[in-house]
Amino acid sequence: MKFLRFALFFTFMLAVFAGSALCATQKDIQPPKEWLTFIDNLKKEMLAKGISQKTIDKAYGKNNYYHPKPEVVAQDKKQAEFILTSRDYVNKLVNENRVSKARKEYKSLKKKYSNLEDTYQVPLNYLTAFWAIETNFGQNKGKYHLIDGLTNLSYRNRRSKFFKNELYNVLKIMDKFDLQNDKMLGSWAGAMGHFQFMPSTYNAYAIDYDGDGVIDIWDSFDDSIASAANYLHDLGFKKDEPWGQAVTLPWNFDYTLTGYKTRKTVKEWKELGVKDVSEKALDLSPDLQASIIIPDGRKGQPYLILGNFRRIMIWNRSENYALAVGMLADYTASNKKYQPISSKNHYALTDEDILKVQKFINKTLHLQLKEDGKLGPKTKEAVKKLQAKARMHQDGYPDYTLLQKIDRYDPKIGFSTPLQPKKKLKTAKK
Repeated sequence: MKFLRFALFFTFMLAVFAGSALCATQKDIQPPKEWLTFIDNLKKEMLAKGISQKTIDKAYGKNNYYHPKPEVVAQDKKQAEFILTSRDYVNKLVNENRVSKARKEYKSLKKKYSNLEDTYQVPLNYLTAFWAIETNFGQNKGKYHLIDGLTNLSYRNRRSKFFKNELYNVLKIMDKFDLQNDKMLGSWAGAMGHFQFMPSTYNAYAIDYDGDGVIDIWDSFDDSIASAANYLHDLGFKKDEPWGQAVTLPWNFDYTLTGYKTRKTVKEWKELGVKDVSEKALDLSPDLQASIIIPDGRKGQPYLILGNFRRIMIWNRSENYALAVGMLADYTASNKKYQPISSKNHYALTDEDILKVQKFINKTLHLQLKEDGKLGPKTKEAVKKLQAKARMHQDGYPDYTLLQKIDRYDPKIGFSTPLQPKKKLKTAKK
């Protein structure tokens, strides 16, 4: 009994102490002077841009606003992550379960939204694919308060200007439709709704399809899917044109022809020996303009891409994302059996590896690449030049061999192997 009373007393005192500590902690947290100056200037800037005082007060309150979100800032500052190969990225986003779910959703959407295809000239299988990849069919729309997240990202951040503009667009949405702060939820970077529109994209392309007077891409799927269709239509998406397809290249293919800069007609690519994955002739309109890309280098899967692929990349600049959308759209509208992409294993690059290559290229080739650790089109074209200098296949992919050559590079002899001293021949003893 004594022990029970002691245990109860101890638990009570622990609760009191914890509560006191929490109150003290909350009371002691004071916003830095720099933050208060930033918020004050931010409010003035937004008012000058036309945001009402009512919306400013709704977003930030009338007292000192201080909602630090270190996890949001950390997301934007992530470094040295391993970069998924194109094969692994697409296989992760386009899998058997997702294909099955996409086909069911597509059939359902066809019954209600078939008129969208005629109005906006965007096929529903593509809209289904975007929906699946962006939010897993609306299940992951984001739970961050946009005001908190974007305000933190606008403060002393490497992309402050970008995020401050998106913050302005959020306030503009709240101002126009008198929306509450709690309604404004999204991803850590500010993407919103079923199709993850950035606030600036919302203000440019979102539409009130259900006619209730509010453009609601969070809870109104009518508004969401029509807004996505409107955006793709404005990008020039063509209803009767595929995104492209996986192909095979001849053994003697000139890899300097790969990349977005080189465009040839399908007929010209056929004449160079490009075939489909079954080694059959390409079944595409011969006059379509196309490029060949090899996201994982010459040992990976090559693709012939058309105009719609480039338009998907305006939505999201990642070519792997565009491949995932295109492939999932193809599976969604067909009964084709799902097959994961198969290719040889690759060295897992990190953004530090790519940053290292970019710095080396700028120093040795005297170029001015943006040193951001991202393997974009400009970096790939520069890697080709470096590979030519190193007498390698010019596929634009900085593999392990190229990284080793960079480590062994000697400014005096370049990539050449230094001459080894001759070994003295041993003379036989008499």
